[in-house]
Amino acid sequence: MKAGGQAVIEGVMMRSGERMAIAVRSLDGGVSVHSEDVRPLAKRYPPLAWPIIRGAVSLVESLEMGVRALMFSANAQAGSADEELSRTEMVGTVVLAVGAAVVLFILLPTLLTSLAGAYIARGILLNVVEGIIRLTVITAYIGGISLIPDIARVLAYHGAEHKVINALESGSPVTVGGARPQSTAHVRCGTSFILMVAAVSVVIFAFFGWPSVWGRIGIRLLMLPIVAGIAYEMIMLASRSDSGLLRFVTAPGVWLQKLTTREPDDGQLEVAVAALKGCLDNKENGGPS
Repeated sequence: MKAGGQAVIEGVMMRSGERMAIAVRSLDGGVSVHSEDVRPLAKRYPPLAWPIIRGAVSLVESLEMGVRALMFSANAQAGSADEELSRTEMVGTVVLAVGAAVVLFILLPTLLTSLAGAYIARGILLNVVEGIIRLTVITAYIGGISLIPDIARVLAYHGAEHKVINALESGSPVTVGGARPQSTAHVRCGTSFILMVAAVSVVIFAFFGWPSVWGRIGIRLLMLPIVAGIAYEMIMLASRSDSGLLRFVTAPGVWLQKLTTREPDDGQLEVAVAALKGCLDNKENGGPS
């Protein structure tokens, strides 16, 4: 059995099969858990389960569930009803975050690479340079925000999420004790996915040459679902295979997780365990086997 998830504010969201659960450390010190059934779009519309397409669909679904999980966790930390986030406020925040990501990781690298255009004539080399700049920006951004104390706590919950999932998938008890010795890294992590997207984009975008700035931006945005789909297939294949080549390809993403995870304490592991059990406890929650 496999599971996935993400860290949220003072908590963890987990998903396994057609069940999602969010566990958050509440203000009174307890653990609040919300569980619900989720029916993937691919189950309702089979063509969405086709290779490549399913990666883009999964990305959209993960974003939607992630927004709901963040909203639940933020409101659980609110001291009063007046401090709770509305859905409109949360959607607005996500739109701003996505816009900032487009500027930082798509627009900025291609503009900086344009400065090298006078020295590098070949479009393929320019795409490689752009890819290197994009990877550098991503790494610098992650390294920078990881120094913020509040972000560091979220990264510790990220580490807790991975430890608990690793315990489940290795056959260890899904408990604080079973999760404690596990690694904070996981091949299916979103960090690995982001890095894989950046690497795949270098190859895909090379086929389009080096058009104008707006042409490049348009191509990158239009091709993003395909790039994400290919990256998804590679990550999923690596998680199922013992191939040395695939391990080599995904190793940088695992290394980068040293920046996006922190060693959690037992309290954070307890929250991650509660989230996973919210997905797996069939008798209480009616989840899938």
